[in-house]
Amino acid sequence: MRLTILGGGGFRVPLVHRALLGDRAEGRVTQVVLHDLDADRLSAVARVLAEQAADVPDAPEVTVTTDLDEALRGADFVFSAIRVGGLEGRAADERVALDLGVLGQETVGAGGIAYGLRTVPVAVDIARRVARIAPDAWVINFTNPAGLVTEAMSRHLGDRVIGICDSPVGLGRRIARVLGADPREAFIDYVGLNHLGWVRGLRVAGRDELPRLLADPALLGSFEEGKLFGTEWLRSLGAVPNEYLHYYYFNRETVRAYQEADRTRGAFLRDQQAGFYEEMKRPDAAALSAWDRTRAEREATYMAENRDAAGAGERDADDLSGGYEKVALALMRAIARDERTTLILNVRNRGTLSALDSEAVIEVPCLVDANGAHPVAVDPLPGHATGLVCAVKAVEREVLSAAASGSRTTAVKAFALHPLVDSVNVARALVDGYTAVHPGLGYLK
Repeated sequence: MRLTILGGGGFRVPLVHRALLGDRAEGRVTQVVLHDLDADRLSAVARVLAEQAADVPDAPEVTVTTDLDEALRGADFVFSAIRVGGLEGRAADERVALDLGVLGQETVGAGGIAYGLRTVPVAVDIARRVARIAPDAWVINFTNPAGLVTEAMSRHLGDRVIGICDSPVGLGRRIARVLGADPREAFIDYVGLNHLGWVRGLRVAGRDELPRLLADPALLGSFEEGKLFGTEWLRSLGAVPNEYLHYYYFNRETVRAYQEADRTRGAFLRDQQAGFYEEMKRPDAAALSAWDRTRAEREATYMAENRDAAGAGERDADDLSGGYEKVALALMRAIARDERTTLILNVRNRGTLSALDSEAVIEVPCLVDANGAHPVAVDPLPGHATGLVCAVKAVEREVLSAAASGSRTTAVKAFALHPLVDSVNVARALVDGYTAVHPGLGYLK
């Protein structure tokens, strides 16, 4: 099989490659094509992959290209992990918002809207090219904001584009671990949008073990989300939220922590990864060890400001191993080999959540087989969660409309309607600020 990775010069690509090296079954990926607009980054990542595969027999053949059509031609799977505007763009997203007193996180609030407005036109162009050049390919989207981008691409690719995220997987794994259950044997009742979902149950051998967790304050406070949200709030919700809901439930504290930080998360990653890619320009640099060292620092500092605001302390060592590459590989296996499995994915609603229309992309457990991903029927969300999901989905729809029409007025509406933007005047200032720093938003008139 041939796998094309868009954003092939991205820092996390070696994680996907590492997962592929462990797959020795029939029907595995034998060719990997890395595509990126930055030839230097492609070269750096290719060096890491070469060292990583040095002692692995029959490792997939890796080629690199800056030509998108060439990269797509003949692909069985297309993994999209692009970052429009790079980390410099992410840092600007964060700073413009924080200067106006609102959250500028990559996928949540003003920053997520700005990133979506930059990314959707590019993602739509990719979807159209895939439909033309590789119509039988399956697209696995990790490009953020993952739910929004997957919905934009689904308008051209239908159900052949599936969004993935490692947050629900990590959350389910942590809950299962503290309950003494094997995550592989647990069904996670998780429902919502990307970065906006809740675990409402965790069933092992048909029994829901989540009530036992919620009834035990010591157990509930022993893992990441318990520390982040506090046991009292989790018990009042009767569910365990995705960590990204900390931006909603504790917005004031989080914005203050981000404003007081020495630099934003995007600025930290920009500087950190610039050092790695610069080091890779030296022919004698040990590529794999440099990448491993940089990745460990990246994972340890993930959501550090939120944990500081909550007094949650350092991340547990078991939470530093990532996970999205395992979801991607499991998804590819299930489709390519008809190895039926259940995964939490971003797919079209198809009546799963009655509060949303059938085309809305949601994040829910799905049965996956050779015909793709099929959302599992779920119980309705409680009122407070339904309200938040509907409000954020309405914002996503305005972002898609603004990207399609180029309407500045619609872009202002998208910002103004978001629950974390507290004024129409702030929304107008955000559009002014973002169009001033991002040439890619020049289409908004």
